[in-house]
Amino acid sequence: MRKRLIVSAASALSLFLAVPASASDFQPGAAGVGDSYYPTYGNGGYNVSHYDIRLKYQPATDELEGTTTILATATQDLSRFNLDFALNVAEVRVNGRPAAFTTSGEQELEVTPARPLAKGSQATVVVRYKGVPSTVKKYGFTAWLRTPDGAVAAGEPESAWWWFPSNDHPSDKATFDVSVLVPDGNQVISNGILTGTSSQAGWTRYSWRENKPQATYLATLAVGKFDVTTDTTPGGLPVYNAYSKDLGDNADAARASVERTGELVDWLSGYFGDYPFSSVGGYVPNVPTGFALETQTRVFYSPRQFSRGANTSVVVHELAHQWYGDSVSLSRWSDIWLNEGFARYSQFLWSEHENEGTAQELADYVYASHPADDAFWTVKPGDPGADNQFSGAVYDRGAVAIQALRNTVGDEAFFRILKGWPTERRYGNATIPEFQAYAEKVSGKKLGDLFTTWLFTAAKPATGPVAPGAAAAASLAPGAGQTDGQLPAEPKSWKKIQETNSLHDAGH
Repeated sequence: MRKRLIVSAASALSLFLAVPASASDFQPGAAGVGDSYYPTYGNGGYNVSHYDIRLKYQPATDELEGTTTILATATQDLSRFNLDFALNVAEVRVNGRPAAFTTSGEQELEVTPARPLAKGSQATVVVRYKGVPSTVKKYGFTAWLRTPDGAVAAGEPESAWWWFPSNDHPSDKATFDVSVLVPDGNQVISNGILTGTSSQAGWTRYSWRENKPQATYLATLAVGKFDVTTDTTPGGLPVYNAYSKDLGDNADAARASVERTGELVDWLSGYFGDYPFSSVGGYVPNVPTGFALETQTRVFYSPRQFSRGANTSVVVHELAHQWYGDSVSLSRWSDIWLNEGFARYSQFLWSEHENEGTAQELADYVYASHPADDAFWTVKPGDPGADNQFSGAVYDRGAVAIQALRNTVGDEAFFRILKGWPTERRYGNATIPEFQAYAEKVSGKKLGDLFTTWLFTAAKPATGPVAPGAAAAASLAPGAGQTDGQLPAEPKSWKKIQETNSLHDAGH
């Protein structure tokens, strides 16, 4: 008996020592991650490793009920933490115990657990909620898109708030399980692999799993009536594509483009290395928007992308993002060039492949098309600002910067950089300075002046991205040094490339 008492006392002592000395050591987590473009987005004090999202959705009324379970690890001693969310919350539990909660700002859900969370401890957070997402506006808009037969969640830099609570910033990536109950006759599309379906009493549940880290804005959900095609790429990768049944005149052009996904992802693998995820595909719902989005493994396309006929260039762009943006994600939104510059440059490479204009010809054309006093040059692709995050200059000037890099380091080093970067940084996050350091390591060249000139200077570079040994005329202002006073000939691919310029313009 005495021995048991001694053991109990020792255990009590160890427990006492494990508790922080003062309750003041526990502090609320920050209401944002500190991103200069979107200060309130994301949250501090924890990292998420997994989202389990279980929903019931009624397309006829747009009513959504959900229970999301979040697995997270505290990165500080937490007395309270925030989630980003827009719908009405009925209950929150942390580690099985009811937690107090309130809302603040536009999308902050403040959660106070019954017991504070010690740094390094794991937490299970369960949030129950319901709402009509299309009626909820934050910052003057909703990212929830209604369709004639259902709805779609797809938007950048935000869309998660309207269907699941999250730490909504790309610096905190997690795996996802998404399970949705819908009336029979409807289908559910999300990221990753469809792991199962089951039906009972007039309702069918679809369960999807993305088993690789995914940024919250890359999570997507679509409910409606779709024609689904499944296949494998020549390399054996599962392909899952879907099309709304009421796309009208755009239906055939959409299929003629998106059905080439398997071919195109295998082609891109030759430049970027092994495809980083377990499935690939895209879907085209009947939405009035004009943008496309690189939602991970399951690209979202608006029908309008195909209103002028098939466009494989936009498919190449979105698939390139699976490496540049999805697998290697932004650490902060100011690094958007790491996404859009390389996705646009992949279109230059596709143009070369299709003999519709080389990357050099496209870069020369962009450079010559914009005189020095064009506002195009005032946007710095390396830090464009939130208002210009998806400006055409981020895409076009950003791609020309990559051609300038190619000309500076030479093709051998350039293509090693292009493939090595997403391989070395797979499933992680990165910044432009980190990419510059990597390119310098591979090439053995100092690239600071190049990056400053092309990415961080609000002016037209004095010389264009001239290929080694090429004539300097292409680097001059429009018409200068050219006998006919005209711009360089427009590459055949240019119009199709420009049709993708509304890719992320979600209308807000």
